[in-house]
Amino acid sequence: MKVIILCGGKGTRLREETSVKPKPMVEIGGRPVLWHIMSLYARFGYKDFVLPLGYKGEVIKQYFHDYNIRNSDFTVELKTGTVTTHPGHIEDWRVTLCDTGQETLKGGRIKRVERHIDTRRFMVTYGDGLADIDLQALLDFHVAAGTIGTFTGVRMPSRFGTVRTDKDGRILSWEEKPLLNEYINCGFFVFERSFLDYLTEDESCDLEKEPLQRLAAEGQLSMYPHGGQWQCMDTLRDSLFLNKLWDDGQAFWI
Repeated sequence: MKVIILCGGKGTRLREETSVKPKPMVEIGGRPVLWHIMSLYARFGYKDFVLPLGYKGEVIKQYFHDYNIRNSDFTVELKTGTVTTHPGHIEDWRVTLCDTGQETLKGGRIKRVERHIDTRRFMVTYGDGLADIDLQALLDFHVAAGTIGTFTGVRMPSRFGTVRTDKDGRILSWEEKPLLNEYINCGFFVFERSFLDYLTEDESCDLEKEPLQRLAAEGQLSMYPHGGQWQCMDTLRDSLFLNKLWDDGQAFWI
């Protein structure tokens, strides 16, 4: 099954890093967050990736173009320029990289890589979110639901503690950063191929707006509830937090 990882955004809330690289290339433990996401899918057997590129997409192209050399021992014949790589551990992934425009929104990016989607259903996720998600359980849920699309929902903790009082102001309960009752979309989608008919190649086609709203209105969108951990890399604080988890051996996504 094809896995589309959206890699085109500008990452404006992470300018400390994204002034020189796209957000999916911001590193955790010396590897791009994109690599960590791909490794998650690969562990479940999904190793055929399509990466719609936009902002600084050439950085991602160069990374994968040089991947074998970067991760292998090699010998250079200086006189001829011949390079021989020596056997080592290299992931058996297939990665298709596509320029989908600097300003294109996510729905348009997916539509613009349609020619590379040759399976009856496909997966999609964002290039900045990590989770300890069971992707096989997600797929099984999608198939059982019988809908065109399924997204993964998580309940996030409130940024602040909550207090309930009686009419006289006496404290009835005090809860520090409780989980919110509402779910948020954290990505990790599964779509039937027919979902591509809901998209256009227009720059303004935004995945989360008209396409998903239309699916929902037609009763063709399901939510897989993920009760585990999820974290996006949206700000410098997120980056520092994820790297600390890695350094402390607490990287929940592996």
